[in-house]
Amino acid sequence: MNKNHISPELIKTFIKNALAEDVGDGDHTSLACITPTATGKAQLLVKENGVLAGIELAKEIFNTVDKTLQIKILLNDGAIIKKGDIAFIVEGNARAILKAERLVLNCMQRMGAIASLTTKLVNLCKGTKAQVIDTRKTTPGFRAIEKWAVKIGGGNNHRFGLYDMLLIKDNHIDYAKGISNAITMANNYLQSTKKLLKIEIEARNLTEVNEILNIGNIDRIMLDNFSFNDLKTAVALIDGKYETEASGGITEENIFNYAQSGVDYISVGALTHSIKSLDLSLKAI
Repeated sequence: MNKNHISPELIKTFIKNALAEDVGDGDHTSLACITPTATGKAQLLVKENGVLAGIELAKEIFNTVDKTLQIKILLNDGAIIKKGDIAFIVEGNARAILKAERLVLNCMQRMGAIASLTTKLVNLCKGTKAQVIDTRKTTPGFRAIEKWAVKIGGGNNHRFGLYDMLLIKDNHIDYAKGISNAITMANNYLQSTKKLLKIEIEARNLTEVNEILNIGNIDRIMLDNFSFNDLKTAVALIDGKYETEASGGITEENIFNYAQSGVDYISVGALTHSIKSLDLSLKAI
C-alpha cells in the first residue's frame, strides 16, 4: 500500500460514502426483523482458491459501523487461500454485522480477485527483472483500494492519477504536433511550475523510439503494442538509458515472453478492469 495515496482519511471517506450509498435512511429489513439487542457471530467463508485481500479494510468497515464488534482474524492479507478456509470471525450486534456485510464482501471479493491475478502474473515473470504494474483503468471512486490490492498481490503501482506523473501518450503527441514539441513543452512546464514529476512517453514503433532517444529529457519510455521481436530491439536500443515499460495486449499466455525482453515494467490494465470477483461469503454461525 502506498501511504502517499491511501491514507486513513481516504479510507474513512470511502467507507462513509459507501455506507451512505448502501444504507440510506436505514437497513429496514434488519430494523424490522432483528431486535436492537440481538447479537450473533458470522464467519468469512472462502469459496474459491486465490489470494486474500481486504482484511485490513474489512476491519475498518466493521469498526466504522459499530466499534463494539469483535473481529478475530484467522488469515491475513496476501495469504494463499483455498475453498473452505475461514478468513475471520466477527461477533457482536446482529444489526451491525448485517449493515457492514455487503460492503465488506464487495470490497474483499474485488480486492481478492485483483490480488489473485496480480500474484499469478508476478509468478509468471519470475526469473526476469520485469515488475508487474497496474494502470488508471480502475473503478471510479475505488482506485486507491484497487491499487492497494495490486500491492497485496505482489505487484507495484504505476501513477495514481493525472497529478503524479507526466505520461505523454499518443494523443498528447498528436495534439502537441509531434514528439519533440511534446517533450520540450513537458520539460518547460515542469521547470516553470517547479513540480518534481517524472516524464514518461509512449512510443508506437521503433522509429519513434529512435526519435525519443535523439531528444532525451525523459525518464521512461512506454513501448505500446510492440511485437516480441520489436520489444527486444527497442530495449536493446534504449540500453538502460531510460526505464522501459511494455504495455498493450499482455496476457497470462504471453507475459513471460514480454518479461524476457529485459523490459523494466509490464503494465496490465486487466489487473483492475477485467477481473471476476473472488467468491467469498459471510455466513452466520
